[in-house]
Amino acid sequence: MSVKTGDALAPLRWPHAIRPLRVGRFSVRLEVRAAVLTVVFLLVALAVGVWSLTVGSAGIGLSEVMSAFGGSANPGTSRVVLEWRLPRVVFALLAGAALAIGGAVFQSITRNPLGSPDIIGFSSGAYTGALLVGILATGSTWSISAGALAGGLLTGVAVYLLAFRQGIAAARIVVVGVGLSLFLSAFNTWLLTTMRLEQAISAASWGAGSLADIGWGQTIPVLIGMALCVPVVLWFAADMRMLEMGDDAGRAVGVPAERVRIVLLLMGVLLVALVTAAAGPIAFVALAAPQLAMRLAGTPGVRIVPAAVFGALLLVVSDLIARTVIAPVQLPVGVVTLCLGGAYLVWLLATAGRRAR
Repeated sequence: MSVKTGDALAPLRWPHAIRPLRVGRFSVRLEVRAAVLTVVFLLVALAVGVWSLTVGSAGIGLSEVMSAFGGSANPGTSRVVLEWRLPRVVFALLAGAALAIGGAVFQSITRNPLGSPDIIGFSSGAYTGALLVGILATGSTWSISAGALAGGLLTGVAVYLLAFRQGIAAARIVVVGVGLSLFLSAFNTWLLTTMRLEQAISAASWGAGSLADIGWGQTIPVLIGMALCVPVVLWFAADMRMLEMGDDAGRAVGVPAERVRIVLLLMGVLLVALVTAAAGPIAFVALAAPQLAMRLAGTPGVRIVPAAVFGALLLVVSDLIARTVIAPVQLPVGVVTLCLGGAYLVWLLATAGRRAR
C-alpha cells in the first residue's frame, strides 16, 4: 500500500484488480476492491437499520420485528415497527444515498472535494424556500416541502447562471455557490427574526434536519425521485469521469460537456432538494460520504455506487446515534451529521494545509 503523504485529495492506493464484466454485448470495468467494500457497506447499513427497528422507548426484540414483517405480531408491535420505525429507517437509507450521490456529482463536476451541495448553497436555498412558504402561506407540511423543493431548484439555476461565462468553469461554480450560500444563510436568519415565535421555533427545528416525523408520506416521494434520477446519473457516470480531466479531454472523445454537465447538475440538485424538502437540510453527508468512500475503496476518483451506499450507512448510523445518545430525548440527525462532518472537514483542511507546506 502506498499513500502520498499529506495529499488530501488522493485516495488510499491499495492494490486492487479491475475486471471486465460482460452482459451480452455490454461490458463495464469492475473495480474489485470497490465492489467488495460496497457490498460490505451495504450489509452493515442494512444490519444497522434492522437493529434500529428494535431501539426505542418501546423495547422490541429482533424476533418481534421479524414477526411484524411476517404479519404474526400483535397490532401494537406491528404499528410501532411498520408504521413508525420502518419508514424512518428506510428514509435514512434512501436520503443518505441521495445526498451522497448529489455530493459525488458536484465534487466530480467541480473537481473539488468541497464542491458539495450544502457548501455551495443548495441546502440554504431549500431552507429559504421553506421559510418563505411558512411566512407567506399556510405553512402546511406539503406546502413547506414544495417551497423547499422550489428553493433548492431555483438556487441551482441561480448558481448556474451566475457562474456561466461562455461555459462553466469548476472554480466559478464553487466560488459563486459559496457566496450565494453565505447570502442565503444571512437572509434565512433575518427571516427567522420576522416570524412569530411558534413559527420560528418550528422552522429552526426543521432547519436542523430531523427524521423524527418521517413517515411513508415523506419516504415514498424520495424513493420515486431516486428511481427517476439515479439511472440518469449512472448513465452519464462515464461521461462525468471523462469531464474530470477537463472539457477539452471530454470533447476529444465525443462527450458533449455542457449538456452532460447541465443534466448532472439538475439530477444532483433534485436529489438534494427532495431530501431537504422532506426532512430539512442535513449537513455534511453530501460532503463527506463520497470522499470517505473513495479513500476506503481506493478508487482514483469519486464513484456513484460506493458513495451512495456509504452515504446510506453514514446517515442511518447518525440517526441511530441521534435517537439514543441522550435518550429519551432525540437529537435532530443534522446535529449528529454536523459534528461528524465538521470533524471530517477539519481533518481535510489540516491535511491540505500540510500538503501546501
